[in-house]
Amino acid sequence: MRVYFTLSFLIFATTMWSCNRNQQIETTDPLAQRKADSLEMIRKAEEKERKRPRTADDIKLSKDFSYDKHTLEETYPYKDTTRQFQLDKIKEKLAYVENFQRTPASYAILQNRKNKNREAPLVKSYHRNEYKLISDSLGTERYQAAPLYVVGETEAPTIYGRDGALAKLRSSDTLVMVTVEGVSFEGTWDVPKRYIKPIGDSVTFHRIAFVDVTHQNILTAERTGDCTWVIRSMNPATSGVHKPPYAHETPLGIFVIQEKKAKMYYLKDGTNTIQGYAPYASRFTNGAYIHGVPTQRVDAPIIEHSWSLGTVPRSHMCVRNASSHAKFVYDWAKTFNALVIVID
Repeated sequence: MRVYFTLSFLIFATTMWSCNRNQQIETTDPLAQRKADSLEMIRKAEEKERKRPRTADDIKLSKDFSYDKHTLEETYPYKDTTRQFQLDKIKEKLAYVENFQRTPASYAILQNRKNKNREAPLVKSYHRNEYKLISDSLGTERYQAAPLYVVGETEAPTIYGRDGALAKLRSSDTLVMVTVEGVSFEGTWDVPKRYIKPIGDSVTFHRIAFVDVTHQNILTAERTGDCTWVIRSMNPATSGVHKPPYAHETPLGIFVIQEKKAKMYYLKDGTNTIQGYAPYASRFTNGAYIHGVPTQRVDAPIIEHSWSLGTVPRSHMCVRNASSHAKFVYDWAKTFNALVIVID
């Protein structure tokens, strides 16, 4: 009886081992396993590709003009030399714009036009520039700027942030001091709340005007898909000139369009007298506007074009355009929803 039981148990155990073995062989079929491994590798590769920072080589940039007057070629003659649209540099900036928008964020703008939010405190290290204005170690002027403090410090700011600069909010805007991560500038800083204008987490920067102060031209680009941008216009422009005490060069950097004026009246240098106006003005930093050809009288009709466009810097920080192109930018680039990127 015991022998029969033992023999039965051995048969049962052998049968179960054989079934389990067959099941294991079936489960670990080489072809099925290779297929599973391949799918996992593809999934990991796709995830890695999604996280990979975009570069200029990823940017697809083509032409589809929305404004086609006074259009320049990519390379064009100027006096005894040639000028160009620096498309490689523009693609680098577009890749940067793609990258900073890939992660959801709540955006804010630094604002202090004409010191309306109070003159910024003195930075730790400052000097007076050729305009006799206080500037920080990077050359950013105190006038119209926001103070940037090392996080946790309140004694004195380290540098100034330009009016119109873009940042990401990293702390609640209910606090007296707000922590921001720079988009237009490097680093994470504390900024007094009064210099911050939150613009929310739903804004997208898909329309950009590129101003080239070296080649004196302006290009507008619009995002139509992932890393896909189209050029909407390519025109001559005239940027600001460094000429103390009144005329400032157009500052390099990334700025948000903050304000628009159908007619931007300007003063005669050194006086409080209105000399004329510039049509279709879109302000992006301090007193810098993209605008049309300025008039010499307040009652003058709009001037469409000027021989000086696309020549040499001669403006007071602003960027002059043909007036019809300035109107195109005025209508196309929405306030707090479009960027101006100034390159050299």
